Amino acid sequence: MPIDGAELQKRLRASFAGLTTEDSPGFAVLVKQDDKVLFEQGSGVRDLRTKERIDPQTNFRLASCTKQFTAMATMLLVHDGKLRYNETLPQIFPAFPAYGKSITVRNLLNHTSGLPDYEDLMDAAEKAEGQLWSPERQIRDDEVLQLLEKETIGKFAPGSKWEYSNSGYVLLGLIVAKRSGMSFGDFLRERIFAPLKMDHSIIFEKGKNEVAVRAYGYSKRNEKFAETDQSSTSATQGDGGVYSNLEDLSKWDDALRNHALLSEKEFAAAVTPAALPTGAEQKLAEDAPESLRGKAVSYGFGWFLDLKSPRPLMWHYGDTRGFKTAILRHIKSKLTVIVLCNRTDLDAGALALKAVDVVTEN
Repeated sequence: MPIDGAELQKRLRASFAGLTTEDSPGFAVLVKQDDKVLFEQGSGVRDLRTKERIDPQTNFRLASCTKQFTAMATMLLVHDGKLRYNETLPQIFPAFPAYGKSITVRNLLNHTSGLPDYEDLMDAAEKAEGQLWSPERQIRDDEVLQLLEKETIGKFAPGSKWEYSNSGYVLLGLIVAKRSGMSFGDFLRERIFAPLKMDHSIIFEKGKNEVAVRAYGYSKRNEKFAETDQSSTSATQGDGGVYSNLEDLSKWDDALRNHALLSEKEFAAAVTPAALPTGAEQKLAEDAPESLRGKAVSYGFGWFLDLKSPRPLMWHYGDTRGFKTAILRHIKSKLTVIVLCNRTDLDAGALALKAVDVVTEN
């Protein structure tokens, strides 16, 4: 017999109890089924300096959960007729070298491009030239493109294998800007955030805008928390630059369920597994929390997928300096769990899966 709402709230509250203290960094969690919020809670503080509490309006850096918005922005440009999935990098960026002539927009979206990792390229550049970037002098998207344009070979032939690529999603952000004629952040606001009334979601650009009700990121060191909010790579946009909160992400979840931005047919590409040759290597979710690694069978556009299990799932995680995030959508049960943490010693994926178990065990 299904448990009543009060009992479910009690069990969910118990599953998140004891993870943080009132004066430590913490987390925000949302559990909803269909369009009904089953549980919503903020725990801990968003800023150790002010001790302001985390609540559903607190904005966290989403890190790689940004990729679902980057993918949607790209798909909207395809819908508009301003971009094609089979366009190659030199067709979009004429200065891009020959190794990009077989790398398509689709390869970027589903991580089959073989692009070099831009953080590896940063390390190589700094070994040769000395320190170039820091939390105060962060690498920008156009600099990532410049690093990639200096290379002569990719990691593997496009489409021959799968390997997670932040480089690809940085380029997608630049492609959205180039083909739309507006900044990536402005496109997200005009085409996604404003129509869905996600009024507090933004691409953060240091020195250009501010994140209201902002959570700062922290890491535990010698049993104390140190602020680790920014790094040399925190300014890139398409791979991880969105800040948002539970209330806005609930609206995003509703939009996905109701196909508010794209028709169900158009959105199907996002949940279609990347096509790979038989036996091709897939380094799926290797950097994801251990709790989620077994939940990735394939990747679509901005989503890890496990669609053939009895409980089909689309999900993503975010992991960056000071923040851990997870968004899980159980398709058949129409259950969504969102966990946003501003401390790196919590496993957002494990917490989300725990909430799923609480709701579905009855």
